[in-house]
Amino acid sequence: MLQVAQIRTDKDKAVKGLVKRNVANPEKLIDELISLDDDRKELQTQLDAVLAESNQIAKSIGALMQQGKKQEAEQVKLKTSELKQQSKALQDELQQKEKLLLDSLYQIPNIPHADVKEGKGADDNELILEHGQKPVLHPGNTPHWDLIKKYDIIDFDLGVKISGAGFPVYKGKGARLQRAMLNFFLDEAEKQGFKEIQPPILINEASGIGTGQLPDKEGQMYHDESTDLYLIPTAEVPVTNIYRDVILDEQELPVKLAAYTPCFRKEAGSWGAHVRGLNRLHQFDKVEIVQIHHPDNSYKALEEMSTYVQGLLKKLELPYRVLRLCGGDMGFTSAMTYDMEVWSAAQERWLEVSSVSNFETYQSNRLKLRYKDADNKKHLLHTLNGSALAFPRILAAILENNQTEKGIHIPEVLRPYAGFEWID
Repeated sequence: MLQVAQIRTDKDKAVKGLVKRNVANPEKLIDELISLDDDRKELQTQLDAVLAESNQIAKSIGALMQQGKKQEAEQVKLKTSELKQQSKALQDELQQKEKLLLDSLYQIPNIPHADVKEGKGADDNELILEHGQKPVLHPGNTPHWDLIKKYDIIDFDLGVKISGAGFPVYKGKGARLQRAMLNFFLDEAEKQGFKEIQPPILINEASGIGTGQLPDKEGQMYHDESTDLYLIPTAEVPVTNIYRDVILDEQELPVKLAAYTPCFRKEAGSWGAHVRGLNRLHQFDKVEIVQIHHPDNSYKALEEMSTYVQGLLKKLELPYRVLRLCGGDMGFTSAMTYDMEVWSAAQERWLEVSSVSNFETYQSNRLKLRYKDADNKKHLLHTLNGSALAFPRILAAILENNQTEKGIHIPEVLRPYAGFEWID
């Protein structure tokens, strides 16, 4: 979440940032937030004064008793009792005001970086680069949802039988390709200095709040009310929360972590051809990379993460493009996001397969994730994360782009992991 002190220091920057995100009445929103903080400060001042007076009077009681002034001491005790009631009322009011302030902060998205363009949605995103040649397929080529039936490698009907729509069953070479991608992505992450983590896939409410999934995406997450636990939408959540309430030494930076997990999303409201087959699922697999950086180095790290993900796509021989998202298309917690999209030849459309984002201090402020500098002063860190990579759309593009009249040719880099060259 945003820091009130920063908003006060540069209110104009906050308002302009929210305008980029198409937030309604941003100036009014910021003014209301500052007003709540003013009220909180005033209540805190009143409470501090009452507590100070109470402490001073309490000390005088003993002196009066020693002087034999029992009656005066009793009168002072009555005053102390009144002050205690007053302080209790002020504490209750202060807690309510602090909760209102916190709830208001939770509703305000991150301020976009200065390089992020204004825009309302995906059509306004900025094309950074495009790499690779789009394949020309043989006559009679088909999209992946037909290919998986032809070669019997993924079964959506079985998934419906077992769970429901959006939960595919991978079979034979389809399952082995999943395992091949998993091992390839993790091995590549290790080569780049990411430490592998195997986190829980159920999180508590504090973890969801810490990285910003709650309360913003509550309706998109699977929730077990009996335990108040949530299935993770991405490994970013449990991995980043490893460092909740942690103070790092500056020498420990950067922290670089990678994790494979299944991911779960309700995808409420999704419909149409763009969600067919593997394009959008309720359960899917993904390798996530997470970094924790000194604020001075986080944007260099973001560019390196983008380059790293592009390197994976090159090794998979997939045509791709990189977009920098506009203010209206970015995630709630992000200050800057790059999307990587691969070309799906049979569908003749781009499919998003990775997002890499810098959250600056938005998550770390919620997480209370800080570092100590050489002078032992504490500062908030910057957090980053990215998909490296999400499996379903990568698999869809591999199947479609590499289909031939003979069968489907597997990218060379995956063959040692999969144990086969062709699906036929």
